[in-house]
Amino acid sequence: MNKIFSLLFLLFFAYLTVNSQNNTSSPYSFYGIGTLDFKGTSENRAMGGVSVYNDSIHMNFRNPASYTGKNMFSFNNEGRLVKFTVGLGHNETNLKTSDNSSKTTNTSFEYLGLNIPMGKFGLGFGLIPHSSVGYKLQSSNEEDQLQYKYYGNGGLNKTFLGIGYQLSNNIAIGFDARYNFGNIQNSALEYLYDDESLPLDYQAREQNRSDLSGLNFNFGFTYNGKLNENLELHGSFAHSPAYNLSSRNSRTFASVVINPNTQIEFPVNEINVDLEAIGLDKTDLSMPSRTSLGIGVSKSKKWFLGAEYTSLGSSVFSNDLITIENSEFEDSSKISFGGFYIPDYASFSKFWNRVVYRTGFYSEKTGLVINGESINEFGISFGLGIPSGGLFSNVNATFEYGKRGTTNENLVEENFINFQLSLSLNDRWFIKRKYN
Repeated sequence: MNKIFSLLFLLFFAYLTVNSQNNTSSPYSFYGIGTLDFKGTSENRAMGGVSVYNDSIHMNFRNPASYTGKNMFSFNNEGRLVKFTVGLGHNETNLKTSDNSSKTTNTSFEYLGLNIPMGKFGLGFGLIPHSSVGYKLQSSNEEDQLQYKYYGNGGLNKTFLGIGYQLSNNIAIGFDARYNFGNIQNSALEYLYDDESLPLDYQAREQNRSDLSGLNFNFGFTYNGKLNENLELHGSFAHSPAYNLSSRNSRTFASVVINPNTQIEFPVNEINVDLEAIGLDKTDLSMPSRTSLGIGVSKSKKWFLGAEYTSLGSSVFSNDLITIENSEFEDSSKISFGGFYIPDYASFSKFWNRVVYRTGFYSEKTGLVINGESINEFGISFGLGIPSGGLFSNVNATFEYGKRGTTNENLVEENFINFQLSLSLNDRWFIKRKYN
């Protein structure tokens, strides 16, 4: 009962966090639906994002076929483990242009999920912050006077419900439905000057808000079989078709007075734009399909080495409400390599021999093109899987270092450090009675 209360508390905490957080300070979140938050669980990200490996301890959000399987059995095949996981993250980023630099930090909720076994079936559900918007930008005119300030916040979240089925000892399939919800808000403040280049008392502001919602689906397949007496082969395939998000939009124009000390904006005249008259009160956002293919080799409870390729049809993305002339989207892709090593999982005398040591790296083409420059990302990662007692049976810590973007074409280069911490609960909730 205490565990159930703890889970309910964490669910409530996650709901509050998702609705109040700002997960990014990246200027690239200005475009599209923001920067993507969820790139796998802490265990996946410690291996460069590789998610082909499934076990009895950790939940896999990438592939719904992982919700079931022989790996969910434990205690001499007498119990089927329920998997519960929650993740938190912290990010520190150095932003650099050709002549300026700054630093930002963000701490955020990463994910929450529960995986329940049901015979050959397995049920999975959870909550994932999918993307985040959080930026403060400004530009100057030819006289080096402040011309525009841009602000943005919000993001998109996903809650999912899925089921997996064990076709055979080696093959499982799965399906999940994901409900997308959230909002994106942005503001553009234009600074106006008189003929003597002195700022006017009133400045002009435009504010936009889009409330997003919609469904998408994810299909998965996993394979796990023996190559020989010691080695196992792992394979995975997952596909999410392209879909649309419904966007309810609003726009206001206002004259504002700005407090020179606090920079707080006080609107004087505010006008709500009739977007219905121009057909922009309700629009659809075209969202890309996603396909991933992974393969790996392991020695049971000793080591694993794998690779994964992911592609997104990002070029289909469109937003009728806001168009930005110097940007476009192209199809994106990501390739990841990683693995883990366990010195001795059954060691009782040496704690660190039972720790899982993970590492990996990835290279990603994000799909965003600005001023003709493709925005690319690269990262390397390290992690530990630490056995624990009490409520949570496993603690996973991940360190990730990477770079996004470039200083070419007056763009921003981001050098970031990410820390993730996840907690996993594995327990028998359903036990077959042997005696009456």
